[in-house]
Amino acid sequence: MPRLSRNGGDARDTVHHPLFARFYTRLSVLAEKQGEIAAHRTELLSGLSGRVAEIGAGNGLNFAHYPSGVTRVVAVEPEPRLRRLAAAAARNAAVPVDVMPGTAEELPLADGHFDAAVASLVLCSVRDLPRSLAEIRRVLRPGGELRFYEHGRAGRPAADRVQRALDRTVWPVLFGGCHTGRDTLAAIAAAGFEIGPHRRLRVPARGLPMPCSPHVLGTARRPE
Repeated sequence: MPRLSRNGGDARDTVHHPLFARFYTRLSVLAEKQGEIAAHRTELLSGLSGRVAEIGAGNGLNFAHYPSGVTRVVAVEPEPRLRRLAAAAARNAAVPVDVMPGTAEELPLADGHFDAAVASLVLCSVRDLPRSLAEIRRVLRPGGELRFYEHGRAGRPAADRVQRALDRTVWPVLFGGCHTGRDTLAAIAAAGFEIGPHRRLRVPARGLPMPCSPHVLGTARRPE
């Protein structure tokens, strides 16, 4: 199992958000119990098989949703507290899961090793989105699939202005580097992926919308 960065060194912890990690853990577990996001996770991972790289695994809530056709998941998580929780979740997963440190901008994984990659509520917070997507493309085999479930730009002028203002000021500081208004779908296409079936949705589906409510869930593919 590859555990070294491309320059041969050990992957290191470079992301520390201890307060956000505690907040995110409580919020994500509560949301999972309510069922809406759990259903999205199941949809995101349905039909996957072979070797899968999960980018920014957080506290490991995806692990319970991987189908039996997956032979191994290698989950990369840079935040130490979240990584410890992910490692605990991996021990109870129905498929083999390895959890390791590393960042999306320099994945500690071999070229072309994976049949699929999963980015779930993580591309909003990576420091360099184009570089992270280039890394995901690198570790996928030709024809490999990227599954994504991300929030991003609202696509309405007034809401876009609010998102831009928040992203320039308080939102990334309060929420572990998260940005509300990234155009993730366009960035995936710009990174050389072929966009596949996808759908836009609002999370939560009911109630007062938030700046991070617009989501997109779908697939893309590294060209052969």
